[in-house]
Amino acid sequence: MVDSTFAQVGKNLSEAMRILGDGQREPETGPEKWRFSRTSIPGPLQGDGQDVATILHLVHNLIHDEEEEEDMPSQHRMQHVGEQGHMALLGHSLAAYISVLDRERLRKLTTRILSDTTLWLCRLFRYENGSAYFHEDDRDGLVKVCRLVINARYEEYASEGYSVLSSRQPVIYQSASGRSGLGQHLCSQLGLPLSSLCTVPCNTIFGSQHQMDVALLDKLIKEDIETGKLPLLLIANAGTPGAGHTDKLARLKDLCDQYNMWLHVEGVNLATLALGQVTSAIMAASRSDSMTLTPGQWLGLPAVTAVTLYRHEDPALSLAAGLTSSQPVAKLRALPLWLSLQYLGHSGIIQKIRHATALSQQVLQKLKALASIKTSVEDELSSPVVLFRFSQEMSSASSGGSGEGYCAGEKEVLDSFNRWLGEQLLQLVPNSGVDVVELEDEGTCVRFSPLLTAAVLGTQEENIEDLMEKLSELVPVMCSTMCLRQDFREETHRHSPSLAYIEELSWPGLGAIRYEPRADGMDESRRTQELEKINSELLKKLQDLDTDIIFSTGPEFGTEEDCIFVGMVTEDIDVSELVDTVAALGRDIEENGRLLENMTEVVRKGILEAELQLQKANEEKLIEEGMLRQLPLVGSVLNWFSPFQSSIKGRTFNLAAGSLDSTEMTYSTKAQPGRPSLQESPTSSSKKHPGQRLFRRSGAGSDSFSETSSIGPAEESTSPSGSIHPPASPPAPEEDSRTAEGVVPENIQEASVQVHTQLEDEVASEERQPEGQEVEQSGR
Repeated sequence: MVDSTFAQVGKNLSEAMRILGDGQREPETGPEKWRFSRTSIPGPLQGDGQDVATILHLVHNLIHDEEEEEDMPSQHRMQHVGEQGHMALLGHSLAAYISVLDRERLRKLTTRILSDTTLWLCRLFRYENGSAYFHEDDRDGLVKVCRLVINARYEEYASEGYSVLSSRQPVIYQSASGRSGLGQHLCSQLGLPLSSLCTVPCNTIFGSQHQMDVALLDKLIKEDIETGKLPLLLIANAGTPGAGHTDKLARLKDLCDQYNMWLHVEGVNLATLALGQVTSAIMAASRSDSMTLTPGQWLGLPAVTAVTLYRHEDPALSLAAGLTSSQPVAKLRALPLWLSLQYLGHSGIIQKIRHATALSQQVLQKLKALASIKTSVEDELSSPVVLFRFSQEMSSASSGGSGEGYCAGEKEVLDSFNRWLGEQLLQLVPNSGVDVVELEDEGTCVRFSPLLTAAVLGTQEENIEDLMEKLSELVPVMCSTMCLRQDFREETHRHSPSLAYIEELSWPGLGAIRYEPRADGMDESRRTQELEKINSELLKKLQDLDTDIIFSTGPEFGTEEDCIFVGMVTEDIDVSELVDTVAALGRDIEENGRLLENMTEVVRKGILEAELQLQKANEEKLIEEGMLRQLPLVGSVLNWFSPFQSSIKGRTFNLAAGSLDSTEMTYSTKAQPGRPSLQESPTSSSKKHPGQRLFRRSGAGSDSFSETSSIGPAEESTSPSGSIHPPASPPAPEEDSRTAEGVVPENIQEASVQVHTQLEDEVASEERQPEGQEVEQSGR
């Protein structure tokens, strides 16, 4: 019969998972919703208690509050929690309940849980006669092992403390490919100086460049012994954090036995010890003195502790080092893992690890068929970690020039492209679990390590198919962009000094460009403001174009400012047309800006000239019509008997030219002269076929490329609206002499029409006013 408390714990956990689960939330309305929406503002503790459901809904709102504020799904995917994950979560709830049992029952139960879990793990991972230490921080097991070794090698350490270390300074050896910061953490926790840490370089000529150099390690140990130091412990890797390579554990174990050193092994490849067929390199880990396992990552178990298996015959020293505890409650840390291992069973555990290694082999085989992709694995037949990177010689396949200028920064450019590739793949196929790693020799690579991600994300074979499909779409875009970078630079230099090419090797795209305005008499501050204004407006216009190319301000923490960064492009892009368009748009923005700056002076002078013209016209009208026609009553009678046709014409004020012109041509042709239609200006779109995007060469089919051709860096996604069509090439010199009226902005032309109409009305009204009012009108 099941205890009712246990049943209630399981029921509460199921209800909590249902409420907290994504998409299982019931909509709140009224003041309750308002109370939950103010989650970012701390408030006082309520006087009356709340029920469990209300508290769980509050937790749910805290988790998903950011998604609701942004009105979009979160990009951060939660861990895939299966039934075995529920068992692990149930273990944490049961641990709290079990901790209140009486001391004797608690001791018996915790001893059974700890011994069962230790036995299962030792048999599962081929570590005979071992003990287990369960810890939350995966580095804590190594810290406790180091204390154990110090207690064993320094007999007076328990009574004398750190003073006994001064006689012979202990030395801890670690690989240069090991976890960053691990050695410093050990020294900090143990109170040792950093001089007690020795980093062993990796192979440079023979063997893997991620494996520890055993010959050099032997030399370093001998040198330390000669200087009176005590070689204490060696940290080896069965799967380095970056490349997943395994050190030569058999030779390292023999070396440790020779110098009486402790060998500790860690790494993701230790998971393969559970398989039926294990490589000899990994099998040697079973001979180590201790090793740290992370079954939570390998099996997809949330909030499960890491485990350090070790062999030592003195329980007193293990207790002194903290590897064992006399407190029964401390042993309950193994309860979630104990429940999960029973739920999965031996076959279920093996199946999950085998599934992850099979995914690695599937990815590796498909990557070999892709051009411009280089793979890096330790063992093509059994390596659970696959590294790959995009690689293309920049000096090859350029459509217009050579890439010799890029040879010096070729590695940095390729690193930026591979960083972009990894980010895109993770965004497009989040269940794949790929990530980006920085390696000293290979540079930036994309890593696929399913032992760390497959069980957590629920990666399946169809996710691998999607990953390869997206990769096959992205690689051609990267190849074409790499080939056209040099052409883009040369085209930009052709438009110098109006356009400046910005050398930004870390940008994953076509390149960076800046429009340089003419600095005629400008000081540095004014020129900087003008440059920022023009390039900002130019970027907006480029982003509105009907094109697949992404234009942005570049990386968030970039060093270059006031630049336009061009993203990835396809091979059918006309780089010459692209650069010509940027130059033409920038020139138009600069000219219009200068015209607007001078508008106040132009209008002021125009008004003064208009007043003089009106006064002169009134005087000529008075002389031509005579005094009698100006009298109110006599003038009307005289005009009725003898109508008079005035020769005075209206005036139109041209804001663009800043001059007053006669309206005689306007009334005779019924149209305003000198205003060509904006639609008549040649644009690049006039040369395009219907439905063809800008900057595409007419000979290339636009349907032959996938939608990924428009992908830029992940943080700069824009939606082009296609509202502006810039000139395809810069205007010829003789065209610059045309009137500025055709290139002024639309609002300026509308102002010109309004002033023109107002001046005509004033002239016409003067013809109907008597002489006494003419001077008043002109004075206004």
